[in-house]
Amino acid sequence: MAKMRNTKNKKSNKCRSFLFCSFSVIVISVTTYTTLKYWLEICDKYKENKELSIKLKKLKKKEAALKVDVNKMQDSDYIARYAREKYLYSKDGEFILNIK
Repeated sequence: MAKMRNTKNKKSNKCRSFLFCSFSVIVISVTTYTTLKYWLEICDKYKENKELSIKLKKLKKKEAALKVDVNKMQDSDYIARYAREKYLYSKDGEFILNIK
């Protein structure tokens, strides 16, 4: 009878050990997967941030250039000269020669 109890205890201990190991492997797998998924997402966000920072710098340069143009457009002499050069307008008595 004592041998039967020992064999039952051994079988139940093996079963508990197997279940515990299986559960542990599942938990470790799920946490590893979740951690890797978030890590990849963070890496993507860093890349996106870098790209957007470069784009922001370019846009700020463009904005500065446009602000300079706006300030120039406040001057009526500049506007007249710009229109003559860009759109080939002329003053009375002027002739336009397009040389390329």
